[in-house]
Amino acid sequence: MNGLSMRRSGTRWLYLLIAYGCVGLGALGVALPGLPTTPFLLLAAWAASRGSERMHRWLYTHRHFGPPLRAWRDERAVPRRAKCVAVALLIMSWTILAWRADGVWLPVAAGVFFICVAAFLLTRPSPRGSPKESDHG
Repeated sequence: MNGLSMRRSGTRWLYLLIAYGCVGLGALGVALPGLPTTPFLLLAAWAASRGSERMHRWLYTHRHFGPPLRAWRDERAVPRRAKCVAVALLIMSWTILAWRADGVWLPVAAGVFFICVAAFLLTRPSPRGSPKESDHG
């Protein structure tokens, strides 16, 4: 095996590690309130596309993980439930940060960033399709 192949193999394993880790966190997010599922699945799909075509295909055809991934890929849409959870977590995180911060600059900077993230999410369309499919996230 030459050096280039070894680097590609090492990179492939790194992408697979990221993909499996994010799938695990996404699966936990299904069961644990407050832990988002969709961002971890998007990261897992990205990493899987670079590490394993088989895993990438499995994610997109999975009964639970597939619909939000396909909605993002096909429509750049974010499920309504995912938007609500994300915005609620942003508000909660900012509130805790503002309460615990010693100065004013960190809460202000975080607030501006969180507002930009929330605005981005809220301006994404909700997926077309059945109501059940659009509520995954």
